[in-house]
Formats: sequence, C-alpha cells, structure tokens
Amino acid sequence: MTLIDGKATARTIKQEIAARVAEITARGGKRPHLAAVLVGHDGGSETYVKNKVLACKECGFESTLIRYEDDVTEDELLACVARLNADDSVDGFIVQLPLPAHISEQRVIEAIDHRKDVDGFHPVNVGRMAIGLPCYISATPLGILQLLRRHGVETSGKHCVVLGRSNIVGKPMASLMMQKQYGDATVTVLHSHSRDLKEECRRADILIAAIGRPGFVTADMVKPGATVIDVGTTRVADPSRPRGYRLSGDVDFEAVKDVAGAITPVPGGVGPMTICMLMLNTLAAGERKYYP
Repeated sequence: MTLIDGKATARTIKQEIAARVAEITARGGKRPHLAAVLVGHDGGSETYVKNKVLACKECGFESTLIRYEDDVTEDELLACVARLNADDSVDGFIVQLPLPAHISEQRVIEAIDHRKDVDGFHPVNVGRMAIGLPCYISATPLGILQLLRRHGVETSGKHCVVLGRSNIVGKPMASLMMQKQYGDATVTVLHSHSRDLKEECRRADILIAAIGRPGFVTADMVKPGATVIDVGTTRVADPSRPRGYRLSGDVDFEAVKDVAGAITPVPGGVGPMTICMLMLNTLAAGERKYYP
C-alpha cells in the first residue's frame, strides 16, 4: 500500500511557487497579492484562513486579511467585494465560506470578479472548467489532480467513482476526471440516493470519497489495489484528544489501507493540498495566466 502524502506534496509545490515568485521579483515584477475576507469567528474558518496567511508567507506572496463580525450586512460585504474587484494591487481574493444565514453566499460569489476568483467558485470559472477552457479550478479538485499526477497514479481509461455531488468537490471532480486533458477516465458519480452504492464503489480503480460522512467507505466497498482519495474532514468527539475531537475522513482508513493500493490519510492528505492550490491559483492570477 502506498500512502499518498498530501502534506509533503504541498510542501514541494509551495517551494516551487516560492522559486517562481523569486524569479518574478528579481526581474522587477509584482509580488502576487492574495486577500481574504473572514466573517465571524467560526473555529474552522479561523484556522483555515490563518493557514492561508501562513502559506502566503511561505510562497513569498503579499497577503491581506479583512475581518467582519457576524452581524455585517450583505450590502456591506458586497461593497467590500466591489472594492477588492477595483483594487489593482490585489491579484486574487476569497470570501471564506460559510457565511452567516442572513447573507446569500451565491450572491456574494457572483459579485466577485471572475478574473480574481482564485477559489474558482464563480459561474464563469465553473463553466469554463466544465468545457475545458483555461480558468481557476476550485482548490480541492485541483489538489486531487496534483496528488494523482505527482504520485504516478494512472487515470487514463480507468474507472473513477466520485462519491458525492457537491458544487465544490463532487461535480467539478467528476467533470475534470472525464476530460481528456486532466483525468481521461470513465466516471461514475454516486450520492445518497444511488442504488447498489457498495457494488458501484467496488468497481472503481480510483475512488474519491467526498460525502461528508465519517468512516462511510469500508473495506468491503473497495476493489483490491484501488486508489482511494479521502476528501472528508469531519470533527468527531474524542475526549482523549487535547481539543476534545479528532478529524475523521469519509474512509475507514485502518480497514481500507489493507485493501487499497494507494490511499490518502486524514489529516495530511487532501487538506494541505487545498490551501496549496489556492496559492497556485494566486500565482496564476499574479501572472495573468488565464485572464489578461
């Protein structure tokens, strides 16, 4: 069994990005600038944004953090988005999700200039991704593609099963895996209402679990030798841990690792790659790689 180490892979990619930034600045070019907007004090979001700021430092980027309290109005947040859209010093920015219930996440996403949408959530980027045009690809699917490529996992002609149909992971992942330039695989998408789900999973050469249910994928759902990518990161109560919880993936790692040919751990698998791919998108934004 091969352990697909996302932490080590992300570290290597960030070193590659930092080297590229050093080249750009050495010849007088502009240092890439990522801004992040954080609303409220959600623990997961706080940690995620903190890690993004640290990653910016590792990559040699400039970073800006803009904070609002939970009671910020939708109009105030949209005004912030408009300011960032107009700020030529900012190459790309994100609005950290989830947002408070009184704010329309979709309205905020659509207000972001797609040329600065380094999260890859804007309909223009999603649409361009779906038909294979250059764009910012959302970070988690892009990170999975990098993990598969950098660990030598053959995807062309293989049967890939994507477990989950979210807009952030499941749908874009399936689209990318079926496109010739990325996965070139035969793709099946499964979800909570799929019939014969266990049998369908067992047919997968590559199983990507993004269903948000801890330990859902068991050993009897995995074909011997399959590559298993675990996207899940759910906090599960654990009194033995200092914080009172542990992170659990969608895969029963201890049981599945004895069946799989390759597998990602949780934590240390897909998670570190997500932030790393945001850095890769920001570098592309700084170099005007996709949009002039």
